[in-house]
Amino acid sequence: MASFASISKNNSSTVPTGGGGGGGAAAITTTTTITATTTAAAAASEGGDNWKADLKAPTKDTRIQTRDVTATKGTEFEDYGLKRELLMGIFEKGFEKPSPIQEEAIPKLLLGNNVLARAKNGTGKTAAFIIPVLDKVDVAKQYIQAVILIPTRELALQTSAIVKELGKHIKIEVVATTGGTNLRDDILRLMSPVHVIVGTPGRIDDLAGKNAADLSKVQILIMDEADKLLSPEFLPVVESLVNRCAPTRQLGLFSATYPNAVKAFKEQFMPDCTIINLMEELTLLGITQYYAFVEEKKKVACLHTLFSRLEINQSIIFCQTVSRVELLAKKITDLGYSCFYIHAKMTQQDRNRVFHEFRNGATRHLVTSDLVARGIDIQSVNVVINFDFPKTPETYLHRIGRSGRFGHLGLAVNLITYEDRHNLYTIETALGTEIQPIPATIDRAKYCT
Repeated sequence: MASFASISKNNSSTVPTGGGGGGGAAAITTTTTITATTTAAAAASEGGDNWKADLKAPTKDTRIQTRDVTATKGTEFEDYGLKRELLMGIFEKGFEKPSPIQEEAIPKLLLGNNVLARAKNGTGKTAAFIIPVLDKVDVAKQYIQAVILIPTRELALQTSAIVKELGKHIKIEVVATTGGTNLRDDILRLMSPVHVIVGTPGRIDDLAGKNAADLSKVQILIMDEADKLLSPEFLPVVESLVNRCAPTRQLGLFSATYPNAVKAFKEQFMPDCTIINLMEELTLLGITQYYAFVEEKKKVACLHTLFSRLEINQSIIFCQTVSRVELLAKKITDLGYSCFYIHAKMTQQDRNRVFHEFRNGATRHLVTSDLVARGIDIQSVNVVINFDFPKTPETYLHRIGRSGRFGHLGLAVNLITYEDRHNLYTIETALGTEIQPIPATIDRAKYCT
């Protein structure tokens, strides 16, 4: 295998990286110090009327968008009374108007309500909670005021990078902390004033237990991918963290799916919460879904055909096990295609490097386990391939949501064996969606803009 668990044979082409409203970050960082350094920020803090003229907004994204993000009430970010410096970060990030989930969640969180929000993958949930958090933090108070819990390391690092981008004109100290990194380094970082912690539950609870992170004054705690965080794997630690926060703390739970564990947590910790449900349809409208019925031994050949016939900007290919991830990545390379792979048994350093390189367009294809099935936002991914078909509707929903981000178009292709036929029916029924047989030719207009 090549270094940093990547496999690459032909990297001569550069993959464009999209902007879009989903909020992908160009780099991964573990500690963020945000300072107001621009002339625009200085003008804004002085109440200047021409602050918008000095903003450096990215090129406008002109791709087609579906009503997943366009069916709004017509409100503007400026309608919420946000800090001027925060508005500057929002507009310089390329966000023009709130998406439906942002319209519903931002004002409720700003009012101090507990919020249970359910919305589709890729419709702006991350900004829907980061914006209120940044507005609520008082930088004059030199202690931890907000915690954002994330179930995976990659998503935690991505989220902390978005906090940095949206809050770049605010003097706020943010620490990202996850398992798999040096605990002593995190303890040293927390010896300086910190306003916001973004991280995985186990690591944050460990830091709190060692008195390195004082959560007693935390006023808002956010859980992204709340269904995963409230599964038996995380629930005891999450409850411990909630109890460590201030008694008056505010809770915000965000996810696309909500199993019974979430209902039980709601009844115990936030019975009076505001419930937001924007899941009339479960799958993103911009994603076209197909299946190809194949024998197991012919899957690689089928994948080769897809690569040759589809117009792939970037693709994510899902396998069920670590061994199959590595084996498939090698076979893809043997076919002559550039490919990286990533899975949970790699070192954190290698995972960070692979993820960073793929995000920056170093290769078109990423083979992975379900490590990146949740929350990961890479705007240039327009094709998701389930080399191994998932067993549950929740996993399927999260996997295909890696394409078609923020209302754009995407394609999901599922390789189905005889053993998968019952799971295919179950997932179609549970999600109320139709996965169609793959045609001989796929119209590029369905997944390319």
